[in-house]
Amino acid sequence: MTLHCQAENSVFANQSTVPMHQPAPTRRLAPAGRPATVDAKNDALLAKAAEFGLPLFDLTAFDLASVPDGLADQEAVRRDRALPLAKHGDRLFVAIADPANLGALDEIRFRTGLEAAPVLVAADRLDEAIARCGASGGDALLATAEEAETTPAAELADASAAVDAVAEAPVVKYVQQVLVDAIDAGASDIHFEPYEGFYRIRLRIDGVLREARRPPPHWSARLAARLKVMAQMDVAEHRLPQDGRLRLALADNSIDFRASTLPTRHGEKVVLRVLDSSATGLAIDQLGFEDEQRRLFLAALRKPQGMVLATGPTGSGKTVTLYAGLSILNADDRNLATAEDPVEINIDGVNQVQVNPKIGLDFASALRAFLRQDPDVLMVGEIRDPVTAETAVKAAQTGHLVLSTLHTNSAAETLTRLRDIGVPAYSLATSVSLIVAQRLVRRLCQNCRKPSRMPPEALLAEGFTAAEVDAGVHLFDAQESGCDACSGGYRGRIGIHEVVPIVPELQRLILADGDSLTLAEKARALGFDGLRRSGLQKALRGLTSLREVNRVAG
Repeated sequence: MTLHCQAENSVFANQSTVPMHQPAPTRRLAPAGRPATVDAKNDALLAKAAEFGLPLFDLTAFDLASVPDGLADQEAVRRDRALPLAKHGDRLFVAIADPANLGALDEIRFRTGLEAAPVLVAADRLDEAIARCGASGGDALLATAEEAETTPAAELADASAAVDAVAEAPVVKYVQQVLVDAIDAGASDIHFEPYEGFYRIRLRIDGVLREARRPPPHWSARLAARLKVMAQMDVAEHRLPQDGRLRLALADNSIDFRASTLPTRHGEKVVLRVLDSSATGLAIDQLGFEDEQRRLFLAALRKPQGMVLATGPTGSGKTVTLYAGLSILNADDRNLATAEDPVEINIDGVNQVQVNPKIGLDFASALRAFLRQDPDVLMVGEIRDPVTAETAVKAAQTGHLVLSTLHTNSAAETLTRLRDIGVPAYSLATSVSLIVAQRLVRRLCQNCRKPSRMPPEALLAEGFTAAEVDAGVHLFDAQESGCDACSGGYRGRIGIHEVVPIVPELQRLILADGDSLTLAEKARALGFDGLRRSGLQKALRGLTSLREVNRVAG
């Protein structure tokens, strides 16, 4: 049920007319003809107000028709016994009978985004006012949310329009604020997670999940319904995972999100991946390559054919590395095409295809179509199966430059993984030009970082060379309290890389079916640094901490 009013007509807008006063601790005798019990109740209320420092308010002199519309739902008002009375500026006056009822005030504060200013009222008057308010009107927000949860797919567009029509409703405003706050905080993912006794929203910032908010648990279905409508999912389906996409329009640009739902024991978990192309640096200088690694990467891109592979776990920046390569290759005299799932960043001049396995448009079929389109450069979002691997290898062997990703931990494991998929050793040796294995480490805040000192033997054990230790290693660590410019002493992320070109020595090992350990040892012997060495070099320059390198690279 919605509580109705026009805030502009509230008596709270004019402080001189408010029937409210600060309590006085003195006791008074009951006047003639007045029951002593009534005066005792008033004295008890005065004492309670004095103890908690709250103003008293007489609800009998207040017009309940002026209670603000849309600022509270009747279910919460009855449960918490906290009745919003009027809005004045950014303050919302709330009638309570229990001054210790801080949880109700916190919930109203997060629902409305306003400062909850409590006023103390008599308990019997409050119950009467709540009953009277609940007898009129209907909660438009709750009705819309409940309707959205049971709306068939064919009526999805109407459900979306209905939800958007109540843009002032608490759930709608709350979701909007969560998304905006996540963008402002630089989050890459937003997790909406229902549990048995609570509901939490977490943000992944600089690769680390942090709890941001805890809305009421009974909002679980409404939050999921709102997000599913925004992402154009089937709001009636609660049993199966779904994927979708939504866009948030801001003042200066629009941000896309990839949405995924997962049915859990206590409701639907929703995860949003932020696809903010404006915040993604596509310049190669921003990727974190060391000078020699940058030279090897650019040399591979200059080749007319071959395969450049970016590897690493989910969220390690592989796609951004390939996009940076595409940006370098993007020219009027080249035909570039990509098959992605999903298309995360739009690049003018590149033919980008969103794969859709449900209709038969997978990576392999997109690649086969590309080869009939007179391509120069192809990008495959991920090599997942033997058919895609075989098609990509053939394209790399027939005069095309192919860029792709795999989920492996190192350059050497990438070669053995492709061999396990079914790519013959002779095809690997002749088609793969370069492998980039990478991770992302958090950047130290340059404003508040602090020096970190370690004894020479500890530095050597960490992997620093004797020459570096003799020259003096100056490391920094994060200031855990952080500052105004960072979060916990870190701000942003930078890549650490293992860049390995497939030179003749490695080709011979591949043809001899060398395992990943043998390939890795040979790459080190040839001078191609591993991930940890790249991280130590970032730590030497004060870009990250040794603790962060150990967290990411082991």
